[in-house]
Amino acid sequence: MNLHEYQGKAILKTFGVAIQEGIVANTPAEAVAAAKKIQEETGTGWWVIKSQIHAGGRGKGSIIGIDQRGVALAKNLEAVETIAKNLIGNTLVTIQTGEAGKVVNKVLVAQDVYYPGISEPKEYYMGVLLDRASGCNVIMYSTEGGMDIEDVAHNTPHLIFKEKIDPRVGLQAFQARKIAFNLGLEGDAHKSMVKFVNSLYKAYDTIDAEMFEINPVLKTSDNKIIAVDSKVSLDENALYRHSDYALLRDTSEEDPTEVEAGEAGLNFVNLDGNVGCMVNGAGLAMATMDIIKLSGGEPANFLDVGGTANAERVEKAFRIILKDENVKAILVNIFGGIVRCDRVAQGIVDAYKNMGNINVPIIVRLQGTNAVEAKKLIDESGLKVHSAIALQEAADLVKQVLAV
Repeated sequence: MNLHEYQGKAILKTFGVAIQEGIVANTPAEAVAAAKKIQEETGTGWWVIKSQIHAGGRGKGSIIGIDQRGVALAKNLEAVETIAKNLIGNTLVTIQTGEAGKVVNKVLVAQDVYYPGISEPKEYYMGVLLDRASGCNVIMYSTEGGMDIEDVAHNTPHLIFKEKIDPRVGLQAFQARKIAFNLGLEGDAHKSMVKFVNSLYKAYDTIDAEMFEINPVLKTSDNKIIAVDSKVSLDENALYRHSDYALLRDTSEEDPTEVEAGEAGLNFVNLDGNVGCMVNGAGLAMATMDIIKLSGGEPANFLDVGGTANAERVEKAFRIILKDENVKAILVNIFGGIVRCDRVAQGIVDAYKNMGNINVPIIVRLQGTNAVEAKKLIDESGLKVHSAIALQEAADLVKQVLAV
């Protein structure tokens, strides 16, 4: 589950991570009020207005039809209002959103932290995630933080450092100091970075995050280390331990079909293909997607209906798949282990009749308990449904219907 920047920063602050303070706003008027409050508390006369969407590259992204970046500096209250008007309710396109972009529903009005002082501000990059190959958590960091970090990783990968952390023992003191040394810090800045790294890792580990990305981590002109941005992804499988964080989910940032499927208890991921899939079991679903590719099609989705493929569940799955206008055929692949195939077949027949006319061919492959009886039930239903028992047989039927 992805979080907005302001939500990630709020979590970091509870773990003692210094952040760029800000206030979220849903309207231009709220943005101006937030700017005034920040000015009263910090004395700043400049603010950074940051669009809040689940995508990176906001600083380089632009609003469709308006000369407006997704992150902009406002030097007076009139500019705060203008920028907020340009962002809220409009579509922001970044390198991570694709051409369709994402609608900006809210902005973060943040304090300006690039103030003059005893030294020049310096931006760093830092991220914490799991290295599945080694089974360790890893802190990735670089001296070259900021908007061009993708170019740094591509053109100068030697500037990206990695510190692996054994989850059995956690982050060690020498590792936090090593990171600060590698970033070239000394004195107060070095001490602040050590504290920052320790607090960041504690936050990542405690809340069961999949990823924390802070870009940039800023060394201010008076040698403070703060998180200017925050990109956080939580492990959805662990949300039962963090009911307060589960409430932070913003479904407006997610695919509406995937949200609908989740509410129905279906594991669904939208893809770009032309063959819809309805399968019970994640492993079998992956194999089904492979066989569709081998038969000349492209999977339009991943859909695991689980172990109870009854008529109601099957009908809901059909309706969700058919929301995609690119679907030219549907392959139903059910293994009857716990659930009997003939009951699944009856569920498919009932769902088909209840939905009325379905304009795309349906291939049903049922294997396992009572598979023969299930095939007979579908063949004698009088519906435009192709039945199969072997997976290759189902793949051949997919190829045939796509060729028509």
